[in-house]
Amino acid sequence: MELKSDVVIIGAGPAGLSAAIYTGRARLSTLVIERGMPGGQILMTDWIENYPGFPEGIAPFPLMEDFRRQAERFGADIQSAEVTGIRRNGARWVVSSEEKEYSARAVIVATGSDHRRLGVPGESELTGRGVSFCATCDGAFFKERVVGVVGGGSFALTEALFLTKFARRLHVIHRRDQLRAEKILQERAFSHEKIVFELDSVITRIQGEKQLESVLMKDVKSGEERELELDGLFVSIGMVPRTEFLKGVIDLNDQGEIKVRRRMGTSQPGVYAAGDVTDACSNQVATAVGSGVEAAIAADEYLQT
Repeated sequence: MELKSDVVIIGAGPAGLSAAIYTGRARLSTLVIERGMPGGQILMTDWIENYPGFPEGIAPFPLMEDFRRQAERFGADIQSAEVTGIRRNGARWVVSSEEKEYSARAVIVATGSDHRRLGVPGESELTGRGVSFCATCDGAFFKERVVGVVGGGSFALTEALFLTKFARRLHVIHRRDQLRAEKILQERAFSHEKIVFELDSVITRIQGEKQLESVLMKDVKSGEERELELDGLFVSIGMVPRTEFLKGVIDLNDQGEIKVRRRMGTSQPGVYAAGDVTDACSNQVATAVGSGVEAAIAADEYLQT
């Protein structure tokens, strides 16, 4: 059975819900499909302090709950499903999940990204047993323990600073000799008494029988390897866009991001994209919101013509 609407929005993070508010206000029947909890990856962060309008910062859950309520107020129907593909059917687009198909005159893809993995021996085997991708989810398990954070971007340092609430000592492991994080985060991290930096270092193996015990690290300049004992390891090395279901349908770049044109349009008429899944946005709530709004306005104009 096919469920029909004017617009299907795939993803209920900041970009998708912002788009839903605008398509709802345009009086377009709007269906939002989300595989997990509405809110997206932002729910994995501890605190948002760079979203305009909240000078003291705000926790992600109440912010995204307000996004959801506002979208539903304007008529958005949010359903839980994992999208497996989209295809053209005449003048409409069909969005498929494992159980249902959804038909729409326009589609907005706002699926966001998943955490990138190291791809080293031991990572898969010890995920959930000392290896984690979410400090706010698992940080409390490591009270008074020694933990590591892999990465040198803003997200990695945000995770590291959060983990100092629990950990006795924290090693930030980064493959370069300089960090890419925002300067204010670098200042906080470099001045924190619990944080030790392991620069020019990459992890080659994650070790442990039933639980993480240590990692093997290699100095990228000297080639020297050494072992670092850890109770926990948090991997924060970036994101992989969730676009597998779009391959062969919409143009993607080498990183798997959706190539967007003017007004967030894709290579297919009637299909728009917004947020982290595109090649046009940095991983920020504000840019996700703006791109979602732009995609919704463009989709409305497209449907009017």
